[in-house]
Amino acid sequence: MKAVQVTVLDGPESIQVADVEAPAPGAGEVLIDVAYAGVTFPELLQTRGLYQVKHPLPFTLGSEAAGVVTAVGADVTDLAVGDRVATIAGKGAYAEAMVAPANATVKLPDSVSLSAAAGMPMNLLTADFALRVRGRLEAGQTVLVHGAAGGLGTALVQVAVAMGATVVGVVSTEEKAETVKSLGAQHAVLSEGFKDAVKELFPAGVDLVADPVGNPEDGDRFTDSLRCLARFGTALVLGFTAGQIPQVKVNRLLLNNVGVAGVGWGAAFAQDPGLIASQWEALHEHLVAGKLDPVIHATFPLEQATEAIRQLETRAVRGKVLLQVKAEV
Repeated sequence: MKAVQVTVLDGPESIQVADVEAPAPGAGEVLIDVAYAGVTFPELLQTRGLYQVKHPLPFTLGSEAAGVVTAVGADVTDLAVGDRVATIAGKGAYAEAMVAPANATVKLPDSVSLSAAAGMPMNLLTADFALRVRGRLEAGQTVLVHGAAGGLGTALVQVAVAMGATVVGVVSTEEKAETVKSLGAQHAVLSEGFKDAVKELFPAGVDLVADPVGNPEDGDRFTDSLRCLARFGTALVLGFTAGQIPQVKVNRLLLNNVGVAGVGWGAAFAQDPGLIASQWEALHEHLVAGKLDPVIHATFPLEQATEAIRQLETRAVRGKVLLQVKAEV
């Protein structure tokens, strides 16, 4: 079968499509005939050996996919051959077939296409974990989302809106602002000077800040995020796509009665094998209602995986980038 392989850690330009042996599921695993794979920021890091999880070379790239189950291993009782599914795994998704843990694989509602589903696992599950579990978001609260037009950002916006929140998206361009508003965000502000714009909209501050961006090299956006929080508000740390890890002066937290919470979805799943199933159940009503529908920025064939990954470096992506492995039926 064809698979996108990482053989050296020289970046996305060095990955290659190769013929490899098809995998077989072991106990607790399923074999999936992949239709689409989602392109995620960790894959960009993995091509350079910069991600926290290291796989021995060579390995097949890809964290998330959607397709049809073609075989099940021992001890798998809630999935069957023929099921349309989405999955998230540490590797293997950029291929014609992949093995995935059954507890990281979920059945899709009939209304959800395989292309949409491939863009859901990492972003939707992270967004739900951030807002509902770590942020304890309630209907009527306000949420500020950084990087709101990106893959994770659009998922955060959609989940927050579905949960009844008022959403402010922080974006870099007016075009991205329109994308965010089309998803139901009531407000969109430009990243340059966002603090003052948010304080004008909400003088008392917002309840949650969801930040997958971190600090750019030439600024301290995270401190401005803390300044946007209302009393008892929380800043959710989801990542550092801008490249710099913020430093927090904890006296600011004490004086303003605000908090910072880490959002490590992967670490949480490692400690709770039933987490994905419980999250999918919580999201199900919103999925069926069509409230969680990933924005697809671009779709590339498997052979153009390099270009697909490089899209994430342009900072121009609005929504999700996909690889199409085979036609959807």
